Amino acid sequence: MTPPVSPPTPGRDTTDWQKIVAPYKVADTRRSLWQIANTLIPYVLIWVLMIQASKISIWLTLPLIVLAAGFLARAFIIFHDCGHGAFFKERRRNEIVGFITGLINFTPYFHWRHEHAIHHASSGDLDRRGAGDIWMMTIAEYEAASPRKRALYHFYRNPIFLFLISPILLFLIVQRIPWKSMRRRELKSIWLTNVALLAGTILMGLLVGFGTFIGLQVAVVWVTSSVGVWLFYVQHQYENVYWQRHEEWDYATAAVEGSSFYKLPRILQWFTGNIGYHHIHHLSPRIPNYNLERCHNENPMFQVEPVTLRQSLGCLRYRLWDEENMRLIDFQEYREMVSARSQPAIRPGKTVDQTI
Repeated sequence: MTPPVSPPTPGRDTTDWQKIVAPYKVADTRRSLWQIANTLIPYVLIWVLMIQASKISIWLTLPLIVLAAGFLARAFIIFHDCGHGAFFKERRRNEIVGFITGLINFTPYFHWRHEHAIHHASSGDLDRRGAGDIWMMTIAEYEAASPRKRALYHFYRNPIFLFLISPILLFLIVQRIPWKSMRRRELKSIWLTNVALLAGTILMGLLVGFGTFIGLQVAVVWVTSSVGVWLFYVQHQYENVYWQRHEEWDYATAAVEGSSFYKLPRILQWFTGNIGYHHIHHLSPRIPNYNLERCHNENPMFQVEPVTLRQSLGCLRYRLWDEENMRLIDFQEYREMVSARSQPAIRPGKTVDQTI
């Protein structure tokens, strides 16, 4: 797969880049309100249809679940923009809309905002992994790991776990759990979200039946969260993605070369709120999602080689970071490297004993 490459490499001075993106960092209240309307109103209407369809046939319900998941993913992008302070000019509006859209995505707003800010501040930094990213080992770390840790890593990086099991665990369970290490505001965010979700579940359960509501809710969140993890994976897990040790790490380079331009079909781009322009988003998170495409189209420096939907499937095989060659490799390539390493050196005039 051809990786996205940014011409030219930004370097350490980002002044010019920030001047270029500045005009796009302005939130438009009318566009933001329209996006809320064309996302949340259809989402509520689809829920009404899902509840009615569930009384007739599961086969009528399934396509509605997928459609609802699409609108929920779009609501997550609104939540995401609010977390960056990009969706509205006013901080309070971002917090209110962020809490509501986070609630329907089972995500505590302030806790997620804190974790995601760390992700943006450390993306591509090999010495600051672990906050809001996908577990990735270097070859050296993998070779130094115990057999148990290697087995756990293989399990974690298996697509079935990574895209089908872990997303629902993360959104329904992990994000419900407060930790002592969290700051007070994050703890309050988790508890308030949990209480609101419990109250909403009880109310909806009394109105339409607990089995019906919980079954539909879990199905919609499962589809949305799986799609969300896939998007995040493709945005940061491709062959020549940028990773550097901290002393060599550069924010602007990490943003543009360490995040893909995921070119999706127009309908999927709409449902995912232009998040495919991830290289621009990482360079300037304050750009609202509805300005990302215009920023890309009007500035040739952002028109990097894209990862298409078909090409993105190739990202599934990447597992380990090869620091020497600065790229991600799969386990098969790693085994070939190990095998080549173990071959005896052949000196001039000598042959290798074929019985070894």
